[in-house]
Amino acid sequence: MKTPMKLVFGLLILLLMTGVGSAAARSVMMATTTSTDNTGLLDYLAPAFEEDTGIELKWTAVGTGKALEMGKNCDVDVLLVHAPPAEKEYVENGYGVDRTRIMYNDFVLVGPADDPAGIKGKSVREALQAIKESKSQFFSRGDDSGTNKKELLLWDKAGVDLPEKAQWYLETGRGMISTLTMADERDGYTLTDRGTYIKYADTKGGEPKLKILVEGDSALFNQYSAMVVNPERCQKVKVDEAREFIEWMVAEDTQDMIGDFRLLGKKLFIPNAR
Repeated sequence: MKTPMKLVFGLLILLLMTGVGSAAARSVMMATTTSTDNTGLLDYLAPAFEEDTGIELKWTAVGTGKALEMGKNCDVDVLLVHAPPAEKEYVENGYGVDRTRIMYNDFVLVGPADDPAGIKGKSVREALQAIKESKSQFFSRGDDSGTNKKELLLWDKAGVDLPEKAQWYLETGRGMISTLTMADERDGYTLTDRGTYIKYADTKGGEPKLKILVEGDSALFNQYSAMVVNPERCQKVKVDEAREFIEWMVAEDTQDMIGDFRLLGKKLFIPNAR
């Protein structure tokens, strides 16, 4: 009896180590910006990705700067971020490959309804100058995220020296939802991507205290792109799974799913891989 039982046990182990368990074992690790996570987009897409490909999507949500660093450190396989100048430099320096646009939304300047700085309807340049002149509280993420990178660029284009030491300029060092919450509680202004703002508004029952005051400026365009961590630098990168993820994200059905993702009846992201 002992020999047959050992044989059966050995066969079971062999099956688990080969084809039977291989599909379930496939996974890909992604570093991404907080907006794709906070909005619920990834929770919405991940089950469909696994069902279609057999690959489990795992991710960590951090600011774009930290996401790029995780790629440099070979800690992840694929990136989904939203800071095009930094991404292009990243690819040029050999850290990423196959950079592919996925979707976009836009940034908006939000603040209290009574708008003490009087920025409503102004251009971004005029609005930031007005915030500085009125010394109205402005909440910056201060975390090297894609949103923070955009904010710093906008101050520069507005001809305003970075007011990081001014009492009215507060760096939270936190994600977008937390920064919106702080601005909400203290009647301040902040820059946010529209998708996360809609999520914040949804948590307030559709009646957020912070209102969109500046929007539509071409400088506020917000592109999201994916790229594979360069396998020539990071030999353990799951390059096949990473490329399969990007291919799945740009597929017509997935692009339709992204376009259909809504809160409060509003689109959070607009697909543009096509």
